[in-house]
Amino acid sequence: MLLRKPKLRIETERLTLRLPLHSDFRDWLSLRAESRDFLVPWEPTWLPEHLTRKAFANRVYWAGRASAGGTALPLFLIRREDAAFVGAITLDNIRRGPAQGGTLGYWVGGKFARQGYMREAIQAVVHHAFSTLDLSRVEAACLPENLASRGCLEKCGFKYEGVAQSYLQINGRWRNHVLFAILRGDRRGRSAAG
Repeated sequence: MLLRKPKLRIETERLTLRLPLHSDFRDWLSLRAESRDFLVPWEPTWLPEHLTRKAFANRVYWAGRASAGGTALPLFLIRREDAAFVGAITLDNIRRGPAQGGTLGYWVGGKFARQGYMREAIQAVVHHAFSTLDLSRVEAACLPENLASRGCLEKCGFKYEGVAQSYLQINGRWRNHVLFAILRGDRRGRSAAG
């Protein structure tokens, strides 16, 4: 008899974080489409097929494989009170061996911004990374002018570590990013964040 791995669910005060499902397509499509102007300045260029069912299905398959393989933890944020799809968070590039770290990426729909949902999700994923995945370090990067993202990371205990030149292509251009990290048992105290 094959034993199936239990489905990952992380519960916060207001959210359920879980792997994406094929049945999430319409909610994902709706939120991404209506949040396009809000998201585009902070993300890689959207390909013409970005909002297609096929592209979404590929995301779902990748999420399942990456999670099962331990290389990433791609999660959707679902508000429990009404099952609204709020956004997504991914702990990616999970490294084992001497590194024991991962990289955090996230987005929230425009109508859900500045309501504390992403802070809740980040804190839950970081706790899961340290307590369940036994990671030692979680990193994140954002554009220097993305004050909302920087503030969210700082409120979650991330510390400023520097600037990476031409770190990612965002909205069609190579862009510098500010780098943040949180360590398990971090003793660095609060930082003034660059």
